[in-house]
Amino acid sequence: MASPVLPSSGVLSPLGLDAIQPTPGFWGDRIVLNREVTIAHCQEWMEREGWIANFRGERPRRGREFSDSEIYKLLEGMAWADHPGLPELAETVARAQESDGYLNTRWSGARYTDFEWGHELYCYGHLIQAGVARLRTHGEDELTQVVRRAADHICDRFMATTETCGHPEVEMALVELYRATGTERYLEMARRFVERRGLPALGDIEFGRGYFQDDMPVRQARVFRGHAVRALYLACGVVDVAVETGDTELLKLAEAQWERTVARRTYLTGGMGSRHSGESFGDDYELPPDRAYSETCAGIASFMLSHRLLLATGDVRYADLAERTLYNVLATGPALDGRSFFYANPLQVRVPAEPLDGINLASEGGLRSPWFTVSCCPSNIVRTFASLPAYLAATDPSGVWIHHYTPAEIRHDGLVLRVETDYPWSGEITVRVAEGGPGRISLRVPSWAQGATISHGGSRRAVSPGYAVAEAESGWRTGDVISLDLPVTSRWTVPDSRIDAVRGSVAVERGPLVYCAESVADDPPLAEVRVLRSEPAERVVDGVVELDVEAALARPEPDGWPYTPENPREGAEPVTLRLVPYHRWGNRGPATMRVWLPVASNPLSPGRTLCG
Repeated sequence: MASPVLPSSGVLSPLGLDAIQPTPGFWGDRIVLNREVTIAHCQEWMEREGWIANFRGERPRRGREFSDSEIYKLLEGMAWADHPGLPELAETVARAQESDGYLNTRWSGARYTDFEWGHELYCYGHLIQAGVARLRTHGEDELTQVVRRAADHICDRFMATTETCGHPEVEMALVELYRATGTERYLEMARRFVERRGLPALGDIEFGRGYFQDDMPVRQARVFRGHAVRALYLACGVVDVAVETGDTELLKLAEAQWERTVARRTYLTGGMGSRHSGESFGDDYELPPDRAYSETCAGIASFMLSHRLLLATGDVRYADLAERTLYNVLATGPALDGRSFFYANPLQVRVPAEPLDGINLASEGGLRSPWFTVSCCPSNIVRTFASLPAYLAATDPSGVWIHHYTPAEIRHDGLVLRVETDYPWSGEITVRVAEGGPGRISLRVPSWAQGATISHGGSRRAVSPGYAVAEAESGWRTGDVISLDLPVTSRWTVPDSRIDAVRGSVAVERGPLVYCAESVADDPPLAEVRVLRSEPAERVVDGVVELDVEAALARPEPDGWPYTPENPREGAEPVTLRLVPYHRWGNRGPATMRVWLPVASNPLSPGRTLCG
């Protein structure tokens, strides 16, 4: 089955790319854009920067010590997308492999001399995932042989040691290769990598061992900490090892760590990682909007982890976070043209960023860039969007479970379903039976969808958040229709009072989408806007739902010492503020932006409109 995650046990089993075919719509359009535009864009930049030339032996070597991994993520995306460029690129990679299976363009002459920063095992992880993608979509070929040799080399070199990599990734990759090939020692190697982390297995660094989750054993941790991508990739490996070894205690620990992290260390968008220093999680409730790091790769890792926990447990809360992250981090990363990207995803930008046509040497949010010195996010988007159909639905012995809504055709056990919807703009979801068959059809009702209804067979009933089950006594017949109506309306969201940085502010959500005020060239100045909590008014612009909210444009304070005695502010001007979906901000040029909006102290009548 063509799926990036294929556990041998669990409550749910994924449906792969061979069973789910998205059609034009929110995600179908992005999947096509990814295949037709973004893959070529990434390959062009990797050639331009010499990262692919490293595999040809050209000197001097170019790129960071982990740049090999970007080529491997591109290969994985090509495999899932059945891209014609894969064979030639795979052949280039294969020629660089050494006779014992070792493959790295940076460390060939000094193997395994820097476990903290060398990223050798990390790069292998992405190589192995590319090979698994190729195995499941095409079968054995030159790339899969390279991957098997590399995995065997890893086992030969590391099985009897206590060493590991400063950047987790190889753990989940080895488990997936075990699932694809049945080779037991790949699973055992992954298990040992998980168990030896935190003994400690690595040297101390300026960020502390917690940066790479080596400060305590996995089984003692209560929450995700340190470098966010590292922590979430490790958690994916932990869940995979727990599922394949039947370690229910380890799985429960991963669930508890996820729960505490989501409750206390996760942004409204689903983004994770609140500190630029160390690209890391902060303390509980440390969630500043303007300093949010919320790396696109961390969002992808969180999405991957939620999906694994959903398959293992069937618990809808994992699908709910996956959806939040999908629409408000993953969809936000690439520009609408698929040729530039955010690395960090802050929830507030105070100063419009300058346009950049070349490489962004930093990772600050504010304006998407075509490429970065550390360009992990574009290639991560490529592989994730290419494999996205496999995340949309799953099965169990009772039938089909649909987690995420986009126009698509779903096939399982003779049953063919056609999903029709304008989600997330509309909450109307229609599932038509194109070819009849047995089984229940379970449709996810998101946690925000209070008052949802489902109808089929001439009856309609209210359904609560969770999974709404539709059944046909004698099996589904061609022409049967199921209609799910989710109340996609705007709502005000108030932050937890323990989040100091946004106390006294509110945000607006609509369905699965977080909204923001975007001000091109900072006109209006968002620092001076205060909103009223009246009912937002909806308007449709080119098929996109935007929102108008009543607000006040406060009189700016005079320059000088910023702290003044508390006095009623006079002269505030009533205005109407335009809000746009957060995932669409930054597509109109340099702009300021904020998700959390300060609340006006006094009600005002609406005045002029500020098109933010």
